[in-house]
Amino acid sequence: MASQSKFKPAKVFKNAVETGPPPTPTARPSNHGPKQITGMSFDDKGECVITGAEDETFRLYNCKTGKQVLSSGTKPLYSKKYGVDLPRFTHKSSAIVYASTKEDDTIRYHSLHDNKYLQYFRGHKGRVVSLEVSPVDDGFMSGSLDRTVRLWDLRTPACRGLLALPTPGPIVAYEPGGMVFAVGVNAYQRIMLYDSTAYDKRPFLTIILDDPSLAAITYPPRAIFMTSLSFSTNGAYILVGCSGSAHYIVDSFDGTILGKLEGHVGLERRGMNAPPSIEAVKGISGEEVSWTPDSKYVLGGSLDGNIYVWDVQNINQTPPDANPKAIRVIRPITTLEGHKGPARCIRFNPRYGMLASAGHELAFWLPDTAGDAEDISKDLLKRQKLV
Repeated sequence: MASQSKFKPAKVFKNAVETGPPPTPTARPSNHGPKQITGMSFDDKGECVITGAEDETFRLYNCKTGKQVLSSGTKPLYSKKYGVDLPRFTHKSSAIVYASTKEDDTIRYHSLHDNKYLQYFRGHKGRVVSLEVSPVDDGFMSGSLDRTVRLWDLRTPACRGLLALPTPGPIVAYEPGGMVFAVGVNAYQRIMLYDSTAYDKRPFLTIILDDPSLAAITYPPRAIFMTSLSFSTNGAYILVGCSGSAHYIVDSFDGTILGKLEGHVGLERRGMNAPPSIEAVKGISGEEVSWTPDSKYVLGGSLDGNIYVWDVQNINQTPPDANPKAIRVIRPITTLEGHKGPARCIRFNPRYGMLASAGHELAFWLPDTAGDAEDISKDLLKRQKLV
C-alpha cells in the first residue's frame, strides 16, 4: 500500500453542499456555521460514494471519473421534508438506507436509480443516531435516542429484533463476518458484544472504556463520549471514535484497551472559535475516523480541517519501557492538510487506494504519484485491490 504521507487531493468538490446556515430544528450544536456534509458511504465495489448533508440532500459520486452522477443529471436528490443523515449503501450500488432528521424517525430505503422510496422502516420514537448495514446479508441495525437498538431486514418493514437500553443514543457496528455486533452505551462507557444469532441473550463480552489518565487532567475525570465503532478487517480490534481529543483501539476478544490515538482536535464543537461545553457531548463528531482496508492505519478528521494518520499495525507490541498499567498513546505519523473547516467525514475506499474526506466540501485523495488529472479512472483501474 502507498505511504499514507504521500496522499494529496486529486479532486475537490467545492459545491458539494448548498450555502446557508444549517436547517432547524435539529439536535446539532448551537454554534452554527456553513452547512456541512454529515455522512458518507462507499458501495461494496468502491466505485461510488454517497454523501448526506445539512442542506437535506444526498449526492452520488463516481470514484473512477471523479464526477457527480445521478439519474436526474448532476442535480442532488432532496429530502426537504424529512432531512438526511447516516446514508448507507445496501449491497446494491443503486440503493441506500438513511435516517431522518425531522418530521419523524423513520428509516428510509431509497432507490437512486429512479429516485423512489422502496420501503419505510417505522418503530423508533427518537432520532436515529447510528445506522449500519450487515456486511453479509440484507440485515441492518439502528441505534436511537429512544434508548433502543433495532434489527431490520430490507425485505420486510417490520422490526425483527429489539434491544432496550438504559440510556439514549446507542452506537452500533457489525464485525466483518456479520456473526457479532457491538453496541456502545455512553452513560456507562460500555461496549457490549452480541452474537447475531442470539441477540436476545446477554452480551458475551462487555468492555469497559476506562482511561485512568483522564483523572490526571480533571477530577472527576471528563467522560469519554463515543460516537462511532468499527471493527478491523480481521475482527480482532474495535476502533472507538470519540468526540473528544482521543480515539481508542480495544481488543475485541478480551476488551483490553490497546491504544489511545491523540494529536487531533476533537469535533465536540462546530468550529475552532466555539467554546467547549462543560459536559462531554457528541458535537459534530460521528464519521471522522476510518481504518484503511488492511487495518494497518487509522485516518481521522479534525476540527482544524486536517487529516491525521496513525500507524497501528504494531498495536499489540508494547514498547519495552512502557508502564504496564498505562494506556499506550499513539501519535500521528503524518498530517494531511485538508479542509478549511472541520474535516468531519473520513472514509477509505474499500477496494482502491483512495481516500474521501468531507466537511464544507468533498475531496478525493490519491497517492501523489497519480498526478492531477481531471479523470482519475485510469489510475484507479491500475491499482491493485487492498483487500
